[in-house]
Amino acid sequence: MKNTLILLGSLIVCCCGTSQKPSTTDQNTESTLESKNETATKYAKTITAQELKTYLYTFAGDDFEGRDTGEPGQKKAAEYLKEQYKKMGIPSPLGGDDYFQEIPKSYFRGDIKASENVLAYIEGTEKPEEIVVLSAHYDHVGVDLDGNIYNGADDDGSGTVSILEIAQAFMQAKKDGKGPKRSILFLHVTGEEKGLYGSKFYTENPVFPLKNTVTDLNIDMIGRIDKAHDTDDKNNYVYLIGSDRLSTELHNISEEVNKKYIQLDLDYTYNAKNDPNRFYFRSDHYNFAKHNIPIIFYFNGVHEDYHQPTDTPDKINYDLLTKRAQLVFYTAWEVANRSERLIVDGADKKEGE
Repeated sequence: MKNTLILLGSLIVCCCGTSQKPSTTDQNTESTLESKNETATKYAKTITAQELKTYLYTFAGDDFEGRDTGEPGQKKAAEYLKEQYKKMGIPSPLGGDDYFQEIPKSYFRGDIKASENVLAYIEGTEKPEEIVVLSAHYDHVGVDLDGNIYNGADDDGSGTVSILEIAQAFMQAKKDGKGPKRSILFLHVTGEEKGLYGSKFYTENPVFPLKNTVTDLNIDMIGRIDKAHDTDDKNNYVYLIGSDRLSTELHNISEEVNKKYIQLDLDYTYNAKNDPNRFYFRSDHYNFAKHNIPIIFYFNGVHEDYHQPTDTPDKINYDLLTKRAQLVFYTAWEVANRSERLIVDGADKKEGE
């Protein structure tokens, strides 16, 4: 009996000791997760306020004449975007030197001239056929009869230059042998201000099959602060619209990466299905959502300079713009590198039509 008790005691001590020590597998898993987090952070940090500001002072400058669809200023803006991608070494999915998806005059209603979407592309390392789209419209409303230039720094210069910076981050990762598993399409659409024409044309004439498109993360105005958040205790925010409409998983990823890396206040006010502003239907993501492709629309809300000549680069909050752009990057990074494709568990594609 005594020997049995001693033996049992030894076993208890041994078992307790084992349960308190993490297994090698657990340690390896923790190490792998930490390494992945550090990798994402390394490239997110390449998105900087200074680079965003440099881009935007050019892109929302007078030389581009308000970037009205089909007009010379919009053509200059398209060429500028093309040159930036060439400098970064990011190719076009159209091949060669052709970064423009041409949209004929006949596609538009009214007296709108032919225009073009601008496309760049980083091929995925493991699942290249699956596409993560990052979109923003680069057109604006041009010049009025009095000669006032509508520079559109926030609308949507802020989204446009954010995509350039996000593209640079992904390209640096690829150069370092850390490229995304899925392909990334950087899609700058035209004609948004005229009626979402550029994104509609792309989804009707996709370069990659829509069935292979995993998500569209759409950025339209993320450089300012609206009146609802115009105090120091409220201004660390961004509105998210549509994140949970088609994929609960996408919504959860968005929440998780924000909590882990950025800690913005995610405001879902305009995501309400009875929102009288109907912002869910008013930017380019909607042409993807109609095809049952999960989307997130990133937005700072309307402000006093919305569609005014006073929407200028000097009024942008560049530190906040940086955080918002980094949130989009982290979300895209996570979606692009997950082992499995996003699950679509919503069915809102007919909503509002």
